[in-house]
Amino acid sequence: MSIPSSFRAFRIHNDAAGYRSGLESIALTDLNSGEVIIKTAYSSINYKDALAGTGQGKILRQFPLVGGIDVAGHVVTSTDAAFKEGDAVLVTGSGLSETRDGGYSEYARLEAKWVIPLPTGLSLREAMILGTAGFTAALGLLRMEDNRQTPAHGPLAVTGASGGVGSLALAIYRKAGYEVHAISGKPEHADYLKSLGAHEVLGRDALATTKPMDTARFGGGLDNVGGPMLAALLAQTAPYGNVASCGLAASHELHATVMPFIIRGVSLLGVASAGTARDIREEVWRRLADSWKPDNLDAICTREVGLDGLAEVFSAMLAGQSLGRSVVSIANPV
Repeated sequence: MSIPSSFRAFRIHNDAAGYRSGLESIALTDLNSGEVIIKTAYSSINYKDALAGTGQGKILRQFPLVGGIDVAGHVVTSTDAAFKEGDAVLVTGSGLSETRDGGYSEYARLEAKWVIPLPTGLSLREAMILGTAGFTAALGLLRMEDNRQTPAHGPLAVTGASGGVGSLALAIYRKAGYEVHAISGKPEHADYLKSLGAHEVLGRDALATTKPMDTARFGGGLDNVGGPMLAALLAQTAPYGNVASCGLAASHELHATVMPFIIRGVSLLGVASAGTARDIREEVWRRLADSWKPDNLDAICTREVGLDGLAEVFSAMLAGQSLGRSVVSIANPV
């Protein structure tokens, strides 16, 4: 399979002319080095991508770079014997759109150590509906279960449930056998959240307690928000339940006491998906393609755009209008 002399990419710059991003025509030599070159089929849009693409967050550590922290496609050529032409593969996180060119490009050049063969049971599009968001939600569950979480502890709470990570957490955790309670400040999305697997949809006031410990209401949960809601979730978690922290949509601060930890044995677990070790990464994707694969991925994908639609989605996402997941179709533009 030949590679054209130039192709389209969404590139981000920060130089004397200012911070800017947009579609450009680039060549393979413009991309970072890597052993595996793929023809991109799909990418996705995460909150982190919106911050990077608009300059509203300090995401990129060098410039210029192609945006997009997720990518999936077919191998064109590889100098690593583990991959051959035609292989379907994916990469999420792993420095994409931070220190390396990302997935918003018709071709991508990737480091082999981060490339994951597409697991049986997933299409490339499904892999990008999941993307970093689904991987993060699933990694949170893996961390909880590694610390002996079971459905018997009680329902799992998911904060920020309307967003990409939250929506997928509802579906994944339900598929894994848990009762899941969605915590959302958007009551108009209640029916949608229930369709994904939420047993109950609760307002933010469900996590409004300021007590160091309160009535145990949840077996644990996944927190996308941080700040007072995370402290309240810890205060309402049952004995030996786990809370996985993966976001800071409201605040990076946590004002809490040690009482849930030393009286109830509650555990607070960190979820850092970007640099996850390869063996753990492969295990998470294996489960996402099998026993944890949501039955309703198409419903979770609420928007599909081409490279020329990125800016519009970024604006909506940063304005708090995110619902479910947005996929970027690159090989077959919509």
